[in-house]
Amino acid sequence: MLTHNSDFDTPSDFDHLFGRSAPLVLEVGFGDGRYLEHLAAAHPEWNLLGAEVSLGSVWRAYRRMKRCGADHVRLYKGSGRFVVRDAMPEQKLHRVYVNFPDPWPRKKHLKNRLLQVPFFQILSSRLEPGGDLLLTTDHPEYFAFSVEQGKASGCFDVEEGTPPPATLRTKYAMKWLEQDKPIYHARFTVNNVVDAPEPRNMLIPMQHAILDGSLSDVGSFEKQVRPFKGGHAIVLEAYRDLSSDGLLFKAVSEESDLRQELMIQAWPHENGGVLVSLQPFGNPMTTKGVREAVMAVSDWLVGQGLTLRKAWV
Repeated sequence: MLTHNSDFDTPSDFDHLFGRSAPLVLEVGFGDGRYLEHLAAAHPEWNLLGAEVSLGSVWRAYRRMKRCGADHVRLYKGSGRFVVRDAMPEQKLHRVYVNFPDPWPRKKHLKNRLLQVPFFQILSSRLEPGGDLLLTTDHPEYFAFSVEQGKASGCFDVEEGTPPPATLRTKYAMKWLEQDKPIYHARFTVNNVVDAPEPRNMLIPMQHAILDGSLSDVGSFEKQVRPFKGGHAIVLEAYRDLSSDGLLFKAVSEESDLRQELMIQAWPHENGGVLVSLQPFGNPMTTKGVREAVMAVSDWLVGQGLTLRKAWV
């Protein structure tokens, strides 16, 4: 039920991911999963994919899906924008739901809003003919902005209307209704496909390295930031293993809308030397940013006095 970055290709075979062929519906920002639970009960014929950036929300929704036995739901901790642009094949999506998204009200944060012309144009090629996106929000300015952006994209007919009743039973809807806030709703139906970029093939061979020298001589660690075209790899902290000279490094890779938390090991190798490699913690997708993080650890250890014997992918 939980979907990891390593479960995705670019693009992905969602029929294989769900174990069946069925209309694919995406909810971006599913919160505690109440609306996904409703969709699962109302539409057993759909494959339901939820994307959410909050780890706490993912776990709450996961427990909710387990309780209701919704085995046709998959939950992903990460960006819905990444799913649509890089994991979604053309004309694969039946529908997208966006319920009470973060409106990013401050002017300097407007770029973070999901529903903008570039997203609508990419979405136009990912939706099946006649597919749609349903937006429900309490934020009048963001609603007007989204409607304007959808029309400006040249890809969607926009129809304003009444929110589906089930959206009014979600956590945020009930909160806003108690405060007598109006709720806004619109359906964006694709009517034209803009030539959008193909999903980027982000998967690459993983980096490994063998170093010569002793890890016991390695001194204190300071955060390492490694920029590269398209993102950053950041090695945050280092930990020493209590039973050996091994080191573990906590790192993140940030690439466009894909952020991955990583664990990289530097461990005594059975054939001598030190092996630097990625650990499967968090099931990361093997992208350029992940490889750069492994290389950053290797380079830092070389700076501490070890020598590079071999690096390979």
